[in-house]
Amino acid sequence: MTAHLSETLTLLLIEDDDGDAILVEELLKQAEAPPRIFRARSLREAEARLSARIQCVLVDLSLPDTSGLETLERVLALAPHTAVLVLTGLRDVHVAVSAVQAGAQDYLVKGDIDERLLARAIRYAIERKRADQAHLRLVQAELTTKENARLENALLPGALLRTTAIEHVTRYLPGSGGTLAGDFYDTVQTPDGAVHIVVGDVCGHGPDEAALGVALRIAWRALVLAGQTGDRLLRTLDTLLRAERQAPEIFTTLCMATLTPDLCHARMRVVGHPPPVLVRGGVVEVVDGAPSGPPLGIFPDAEWRVIDVPLGEEWSMMLYTDGLIEAAVGDSDRLLGVDGLLDLVREHGTIDLDRLIARAGTLSDDLAVVLVRRRRP
Repeated sequence: MTAHLSETLTLLLIEDDDGDAILVEELLKQAEAPPRIFRARSLREAEARLSARIQCVLVDLSLPDTSGLETLERVLALAPHTAVLVLTGLRDVHVAVSAVQAGAQDYLVKGDIDERLLARAIRYAIERKRADQAHLRLVQAELTTKENARLENALLPGALLRTTAIEHVTRYLPGSGGTLAGDFYDTVQTPDGAVHIVVGDVCGHGPDEAALGVALRIAWRALVLAGQTGDRLLRTLDTLLRAERQAPEIFTTLCMATLTPDLCHARMRVVGHPPPVLVRGGVVEVVDGAPSGPPLGIFPDAEWRVIDVPLGEEWSMMLYTDGLIEAAVGDSDRLLGVDGLLDLVREHGTIDLDRLIARAGTLSDDLAVVLVRRRRP
């Protein structure tokens, strides 16, 4: 009877007995598409022959350099992504169950197999391993999604605002890779009536950067509520960044703005960050004088100049991370840039975040935006 192996597979047979090895090879020669078989007589030899092209490993549990379930465990460690089928002379139900529980796709006794059973067992072992790997990837994706959601909630909090005199709008979008990064924002109103805003960006992508962004945002909020502002706050954040980052090259840019209680003036520090967009009296421009100092985490003795911004009675201000200005325009490789962003705002006549983001182009990086606008009395 013809064995049901319709595609040419690549197998590794780990068997020290020449007679048993010849038997397996003869059985598999009768397959519709006989597999390519590599032979190893010991685990050490098998380690040298294992590669990504091997689709299934057939292993005897009794080898010159290892024996029993230890053999299987060592093979599974060497080939975690490959189907493993135990082929042994030991007829023991308990060992068979233990082997499958340990990670083998099947357990066959040499004296009980024929060409049809062996071919089918190999095919099923490979498909079962593929299914297991697919399920594992699904579980990992679900866990990543849940973890990203928790981190995103911590990166993007609700504003602590008591005033109704300003409109406060936020947006966050992941980049094209879908990986969470360390972009964060926050808004807090202190008892004196001042409104404090921050938008920050930890360089890099991944859970470590996102967790660092969470730590910096929470620290910023706590410091503001404790009455710390300005350079003292930034130096504390710089110390925290250096203590918590995973690598010395990790830095953070951010933009802080403090609106006076009458909402007619802002004091800003643009820490190696893109300049905020300001609309005053129908004039669209970026805040002049940005950046006012280097990013956090680069120079231990850095200083940041204060940018005083008169706002007047009617104004809108947008703080954002560089994902917005690094968006690709249309099908070209050209980036939007600050000038392109200003052109879009002028074209719209106002800052409409959803419309602006839709027109900006394809995001290659995460984007966090905070828009504050003084409401008309």
